Amino acid sequence: MKDSFVFLADGFEEIEAISVIDILRRAGILVKTVSISASLQVTGAHGIIVVADVLYDSTIFTDAEWLIFPGGLPGATNLYEFAPLQGLIHNQAASERGRMAAICAAPGEVLGQLGVLKGEKFTCYPSFESKVEGGIHEPAKVVVSGKYVTANGPSSATLWALEIVKESLGEEKASEVASGMLLYPPRTAHDTVNMFG
Repeated sequence: MKDSFVFLADGFEEIEAISVIDILRRAGILVKTVSISASLQVTGAHGIIVVADVLYDSTIFTDAEWLIFPGGLPGATNLYEFAPLQGLIHNQAASERGRMAAICAAPGEVLGQLGVLKGEKFTCYPSFESKVEGGIHEPAKVVVSGKYVTANGPSSATLWALEIVKESLGEEKASEVASGMLLYPPRTAHDTVNMFG
C-alpha cells in the first residue's frame, strides 16, 4: 500500500485533521502528517498543537495514494498559498491513480481555486462553493466524485474519513472500522444526513 498524506498548516481545523488520521490508521492505511512550515509543530484553529510526522520540504510524495486537506481558517488559506503544494496537487490530479480528499473550507479554498474540481461534484462549508469554478455543488455531508472525496464541515469528519477508507479498502473494511467505533454506517445518503436525528 502506498503512503497517504494529511497536510497541516497553522489554523487547521483540529477535529477534521485528527479524525481522518485516526480513522485511516485504524483501517491500516499508511498515512503521514505533513507540516508545510519549517517546524513539525503546527497550531490548530483552536490552539491545539500537533506534532507532524514529517516536514514538506524533506518528504517525497511520488505515487501518493491520497493527498488529504483539512479545513479551518486560516489553515486552508495557508495550504492554498503554499506554492510547492499547488504543484503537487496538479500532479496528483493528472495522475491515473492518485486521489484527493478535502473538507470544510478546503474543497473551495484549496482544490477549487486550483481548478481541479472542474466538472466534479463536491461539497464544502457554506459560502466556499463560489470558489469552485466549474464544479457541481451538492448540499450533502460527503460527496464522492471520481478521485475526490469532499465533506462539508467538522460534524462530517468521521463520515468523510470512513468514505476514504471505503474508497481505498472497500465497504466491508469501512463498516468494520465504523463498528469498532460504535458508529454503525448507514445504508443510504438519506440515512447519513439523519443518522443522529
